[in-house]
Amino acid sequence: MVKSYLRFEPDASFGVIASNSNLLWLPSESSAGEVVTGALESVIGWDVKKGEKQFKWNDIDIKTEVSCLASYDSDIFAVGYADGTIRVWDAKTETVVVSFNGHKSAVTVLKFDQSGTRLASGSRDSNIIVWDLIAEVGLYKLRSHKDQITGLDFIYPPVKVKTEPEEEAVMQVDDDGEAAMGKLLVSVSKDGFIKLWDLTAQHCMETHVAHRGECWAMSTRVDDESKTVVVMTAGGESELRVWHIDVDDDAALTVRGSDNPRVALQGVLLRQSKDRAVTVLFHPSAPFVAVHGTDRAVEILRIRTSAEVHKSVARKRRRRKEKGGDVVSENEPSESDVHEKYVPYVIVRASARVRSIDWASSSGESLQFVASLASNNVEMYSVSAPADVKKSKGEPPEYNRTYALELPGHRTDVRALSVSSDDGMIASAANGSMKIWNVKTTNCIRTFECGYALCCTFLPGDSIIVVGTKEGKIQLFDVASSTLLEEIDAHEGALWSLQVSADGRALVTGSADKTVKFWEFKVVQDTVPGTTRTVARMSVKHRRTLELSEDVLSVRLSPDSKYVAVSLLDNTIKVFYMDSLKFFLNLYGHKLPVLSMDISWDSKLLISSSADKNIKIWGLDFGDCHRSLFAHEDSIMAVEFAAQTHNFFSASKDGLVKYWDGDKFENIQKLEGHRAEVWAIAVAPSGEFVVSASHDKSIRIWMQTEDQVFLEEEREREMEELYEATLAGSLSTGDENGDEKEADEVTTAGGRQTTETLVAGERIAEALELGIADLERPAEGDRNIVFTAQGGISAEQYVLGVVEKVRAAQLQDALLLLPFDKIVGLLRFVSLWAEHGWNVPLATRVLGFLVRMYYKQIVANEVMRQTLDAVRTNLRAAVSRQRDEIGYNVAGLREVRRRYAETRERGFGEEEERVVRTRKREYVTVN
Repeated sequence: MVKSYLRFEPDASFGVIASNSNLLWLPSESSAGEVVTGALESVIGWDVKKGEKQFKWNDIDIKTEVSCLASYDSDIFAVGYADGTIRVWDAKTETVVVSFNGHKSAVTVLKFDQSGTRLASGSRDSNIIVWDLIAEVGLYKLRSHKDQITGLDFIYPPVKVKTEPEEEAVMQVDDDGEAAMGKLLVSVSKDGFIKLWDLTAQHCMETHVAHRGECWAMSTRVDDESKTVVVMTAGGESELRVWHIDVDDDAALTVRGSDNPRVALQGVLLRQSKDRAVTVLFHPSAPFVAVHGTDRAVEILRIRTSAEVHKSVARKRRRRKEKGGDVVSENEPSESDVHEKYVPYVIVRASARVRSIDWASSSGESLQFVASLASNNVEMYSVSAPADVKKSKGEPPEYNRTYALELPGHRTDVRALSVSSDDGMIASAANGSMKIWNVKTTNCIRTFECGYALCCTFLPGDSIIVVGTKEGKIQLFDVASSTLLEEIDAHEGALWSLQVSADGRALVTGSADKTVKFWEFKVVQDTVPGTTRTVARMSVKHRRTLELSEDVLSVRLSPDSKYVAVSLLDNTIKVFYMDSLKFFLNLYGHKLPVLSMDISWDSKLLISSSADKNIKIWGLDFGDCHRSLFAHEDSIMAVEFAAQTHNFFSASKDGLVKYWDGDKFENIQKLEGHRAEVWAIAVAPSGEFVVSASHDKSIRIWMQTEDQVFLEEEREREMEELYEATLAGSLSTGDENGDEKEADEVTTAGGRQTTETLVAGERIAEALELGIADLERPAEGDRNIVFTAQGGISAEQYVLGVVEKVRAAQLQDALLLLPFDKIVGLLRFVSLWAEHGWNVPLATRVLGFLVRMYYKQIVANEVMRQTLDAVRTNLRAAVSRQRDEIGYNVAGLREVRRRYAETRERGFGEEEERVVRTRKREYVTVN
C-alpha cells in the first residue's frame, strides 16, 4: 500500500516590519499618519502612532519579494516585485486590479502620471515600460539605458496661474486630462546617463552624462520662480548634481540643437557623507530636500528663495569688496550658483542604517519624515523649521524621534524558537530581545530584554521561559509579569544548547567551555523589600557536570531519560547514560561539526545535522548509521522530529525547510518561502504546525492540512513546475535572446511570456479550431458537444467568451502564440463580433494588435481581402454607434452637472443674504 502524508502549507508570516523596498507615508485619521512598507512578499500598512498593523496585502501567486512601491491619491498602489511583475492594488477593496508582466528582473522604480492612467516602471534589466492602466496593457518599452534604472519621473510644464476666475468652470464635467498626461519623461540609470524621453514619439530626445560613475537616485520638482523643472541626481561619489529642464507647452514637438539643450547642468553639490546616495527626495510643499546614503545619516538641504539668494550674494560681494577692493575673480559670488540656492540645514542620525525615507505631513514649525531602517523598524523624525531662518543662524535645528515601530519585530536575527505545550504561544529569541507571539493572531504579546540568546525553551506550565546566552548565562523570565526572575552565570563560554527533561524536573545545558551541566528546578522564597513577607519563585540549582574534551555544540536527552547525547566540535556525537554519565556510544561519520540533533519520541532514533550539508539517522540501540542523506545545498542549522512519529523537519542556510520520512529516508515536502538563511525551527507538541525563523527577519508558521501527499505525485509536480518555468523563460522576449539589431531598438512592445499567457494562448487556439469547424460544418451536420453543453450558443459567442476570460494585460502575449492560419480565422470572428455589436472595445483591440503584428503577411495574402473588407465595414459601423452613445451620455452628464450647480452651489454669504431679504418690515402706527 502506498504511504501518504499530510501536507504542510504556509499559514502566517510575521516579524517583518520593513524589508528592502521603499516606504510610503499616507495621511490618515491618526495624527502621525500611516506608513506602507514592503514586508518580503507582502505589503503592510502601519499606524505610526499606535504601532498597529492596519492592513496586509498578499497575492498567493507571488512568491518573490516586494522591491518597489508607488501610490496615487492614497487609493491606488502599484507594487513591483523581484521577479519583474507588477500588481496594482485598490486600497479600498484590498484586491489586485491589474497585473503586469513585462520585466525580466526586479522592478526598481515606479511612477504614476498626474492623471493616474499611466504607470512608468524601471527595472534591473535596464528597460523602462509605460503601462496603460485603463486598457491594462503595456504601451511601449524604452530600451536605451545599459544598466539598472534607478530613477524616473514624468515631466510637466509649470502650471499657469489664472488671473481671472472662470465662471463656467462649474459646468465642465471632465478635467483637462491632456495636460496631466505628461509628454516627457526623465530617467537615470547606473550607466551614469540622464535621458529625456519624448513619450509622444517614443524616442530619446537628449542624453547627458549625469555622473562619472553610477547614478543611484533622482528626484524632481517644479520651480515656480524660474518656471523650469529641477532634477537632482546622486552618484556613487558624494556629489549631487542639479539639472534644469526647459519645458514649454510644445516641448514634445520642438527639437533643439546641441547648443541649446533642454536639459542643462546648473551645478554640483557635495554631501558630507562620502558613501553613495540611496535616495534623493524633494519635499512636496516645503523648500527642502532630503538625501541619505548607506549609513545612518539623513542630510536635509534647504532651498532658498530668489530674494534670499540675492541678499546673500550681495552681502558676500560687499564683504569681498571691503576686503579685497574691486578685483573681480573667478570665484565671484553669483546668484546662479547652486551653493547659494541649496544650503545645508541639518543632519539627522537614525538608530541604524537607513534604507528608505519619505516625507510626512509638516506644519509650519516642524518637518516630519519617516525612515525604514536595516534593523527592521520604521522611525518618524521631527525637525524644527523656524519661520525666521535668520534668527536661528548658527544654531543647528533640533530634531527628535517622535515615533518608532519596534514591537512587531526583532532588530536582529532570531536564533532560537520554542512553542508552548498548548500550542498557543511562540517564543523567539535574538540578540538583545526575546518576544512572545500569539499563534492565532500572530501579535506580539510580550517583549523581554535579554543577552545574545542562542537557545530558549518553555518550562512546564508555560509560565516561565529559560534562555541561554552567548555569555554563558541562564536567564529565567516570567511571562505573566514580564519580568526577569533570575540570571545565573552557568558557563564560562557560549551556551549553545539546552533542553528540559521529559518529566519536567531537570534542565541540561551544553556550552563552549567543554562542559555539560545538569540543573534541578526548585522553588525559593524571596523576601519583599521593606517587609517580612516572602514570595515564591522558580529557580535552578546545579547538580552535576559532565566534562568533555571539545566544545559542546548540541545536547539532547532521550524521552525515556536513559541517554544524553552530546555533539562536539570534533565532528563526533557521544552518547552517555543519564544516571551514571558513563560513556555508551561514539557516533562518527560527519565531516564537519554537528550543529543540531534530536531524538525520536520512542528513543530509538537519533538524527544529526551538520555543516557538511548531510543528515544522518542513527539507531540508539547499537549506534549504527541507518542512512546518510545529502539534504540541503548549505549548512543544516536545525533538525527536529515531529510529534509521535519518525518524520522530521530540517532547516538550512539555503533558505529551505524540508519535511522528511525517517523510516523510508524520503523527502516528503519542500517548504519554500524564506528569502535568506533559516536559523531555527520548532515543531508544535501536537505536531499540527512547525515554526521557522530566518535571516530575513521573518517568522513563518507552516500548518498541517487535510490534503494528502503522495511521494510520486509530489516529485511529478516539482518536475512540471520546473518544466513550465523553463518553457516560459525560453519563449519570453528580452535583450538576452535578441540579436544585435533588436538590442539597438529604442522602443519595443511591453510584455513577457508567462505560464498564464501560454495557457491562455492554447485555450484561444482550441476555441478557434472548434469555432471554425462549426462555421464550416454542413447545415444538417451535428454540432460539437461543447456548444450543445452550453445551451447551443453560436460559434462566435463561444470564441468571444474564451477571449474575454483572458486578462487584458495578458491578451497580447497570448495572441502572439497563435500560428498565422489561426489569425485568419480570428479576423473572421472579429468581423462577426462587430456585426453583432458584441464587446466592440475588445474587437477593436484585437484587430489593431493583429494588423500591427502581422501587417506584412496580411498585405501579401490576397485571400484575406474579403475578410478585411467585412471587418472594416462592420467595425466602423459599430464604433460609430458607440461614439454616438458616448457623446449622448457626456452631454447628459453635463446637463446634470449644470442643474446641480444651479440648485446646490452657492457663493459665500448667499444663504444669509437670502434670509435677510425675506424678512417683512414692521410698521408702527403713530397717533
